[in-house]
Amino acid sequence: MAFEALGELLDESLTLPIGAAVYTVPAPSAEVGLRTQALINAAAVAADGGRVDEQVLSDAAERELYADVLGSAHDEMVADGVSWPALKHSAITAMVWIAQDKAAAEKFWNAAGDPSRLAPNREARRARSGAAKSTPSRGSTSGTSGRKAPARPKAKAQRKT
Repeated sequence: MAFEALGELLDESLTLPIGAAVYTVPAPSAEVGLRTQALINAAAVAADGGRVDEQVLSDAAERELYADVLGSAHDEMVADGVSWPALKHSAITAMVWIAQDKAAAEKFWNAAGDPSRLAPNREARRARSGAAKSTPSRGSTSGTSGRKAPARPKAKAQRKT
């Protein structure tokens, strides 16, 4: 079995509908992909309270990255007068696509970037898993006990003969 041409195996674009227009985001260069990964990793470290390179997370780097991850679609969006929230959401969606995959980007896009809409709620998770519909009540934790169970008769020891 021979390797097939990679271009025929990968869908190297992302299609984003905004209003009546549809923008095609081309696959980023390896350099942009690596920078996107570095930015996402730095953001995760910062979110966990770690120390990161300030330059990686600077606003200027963010704006440059938005243009880079959107590629030719960035200039089209700006020329069409797309709003900042739509452009920003498009760029972050492209970053999710680059860092993860198209399915994750689609979920992010359709959730409008709202994390609470990304994860299924507790009820939905339980319904899918077949978990109990209610939680059984816990026993008393007051340290006192109720009636003691009656003692069980002890078994008689058998004699060896």
